[in-house]
Amino acid sequence: MAMKSKAKPKAKTVKKEVGLGRVYISASFNNTLVTVTNIKGDTLVWGSSGNSGFKGTRRATPFAATTAVEKVLGKAKDQYGINELEVYIKGPGPGRDAALRAIRATGVEISLIADVTPVPHNGPRPKKKRRV
Repeated sequence: MAMKSKAKPKAKTVKKEVGLGRVYISASFNNTLVTVTNIKGDTLVWGSSGNSGFKGTRRATPFAATTAVEKVLGKAKDQYGINELEVYIKGPGPGRDAALRAIRATGVEISLIADVTPVPHNGPRPKKKRRV
């Protein structure tokens, strides 16, 4: 006799009102990553240029970064009711400024903009001494 497997009912997603959130943008030379978190740091929504449908070198363009930010913030607004953001930008990529412009265009209030790009204190290790 074949046993019937009991299918578990799919858990319904509950819409939570967050209000204030944080956006972390990591702009590298190859891609732009966007993560929306709550104040505690728990990830709510994330996305990237590659996730938005861009492949290869087109992921590194400002337009791809704009599209990624618009998708992620649209989802964050719908699911979590985010209306105020703190923005943390990291990296030297071309999508950096375009992502910030896209956040402003979505109509969300920005309370903080911080550049968290890591900067070395000593620089790289020097070349070894030349022997003649």
